Amino acid sequence: MAEHKFPTEVVDLPSKGLLYSKDSPLSSGKIEIKYMTAREEDILTSQNLIKKGLVIDKLLEALIVSEGVHIDDLITGDKNAIMVAARILAYGAEYTVELTNQYTDEKFNHTFNLTDCPFKETPSDVDYSSGRLSVELPVSKANIEFKLLTGKEEKAISREIQARKKVGASSPEVTTRLKHTIISVNGDDSRQRINEFVDNELLSKDSLYLRTKIQEYAPDIELSHEVDMEGQMVKVDIPLTIEFFWPKTSG
Repeated sequence: MAEHKFPTEVVDLPSKGLLYSKDSPLSSGKIEIKYMTAREEDILTSQNLIKKGLVIDKLLEALIVSEGVHIDDLITGDKNAIMVAARILAYGAEYTVELTNQYTDEKFNHTFNLTDCPFKETPSDVDYSSGRLSVELPVSKANIEFKLLTGKEEKAISREIQARKKVGASSPEVTTRLKHTIISVNGDDSRQRINEFVDNELLSKDSLYLRTKIQEYAPDIELSHEVDMEGQMVKVDIPLTIEFFWPKTSG
């Protein structure tokens, strides 16, 4: 069977490749993806993949052309940028969704222009090259080293939380996520020390500060736009759901 060649585009990554090892193809800060075809649309209709929550990952895996790249190796911000680029290549930049007016509760359609999604500004004085970021907490003055999570680590967190729910235990999402994110506490990188700190010593003000810094340092694409509601400009997040890749047909 003849192999068909589809057009491709090279996509810039918000991380600029700084968060990946030198031998990773992602360290170039770019990734090549192909245009979506009807075959990839079949992935979006797979009830099995939808039920397992794997639709978007399987779709992106099918679209990525760059060799040696696994979807789970990507940090969230780079994955978001690839999703937006793939959607623009597939169906264009206009994305119409139904929103709810927060002042009247009325439903209305709004069209986002996906080309108006710039990369998020990250602090210029942060050294991303080691993959280890650090902050001093405002109350305890503890020095915390942390990393930005990959898709693989995000899935591990989800599995851990779901496993606790299945046995009827509480699902401490904030502390579970922090335990996976923190690399060291005052230079101590033992898992026991990190868990003890998060469970017994981390004050809520310090926790909020740390989570804010993690979000601030994370390279990403801006996925919120201001929408006019009753004369007031309201910030709305662009929903990245299956419908993002499945626009309504006309007629």
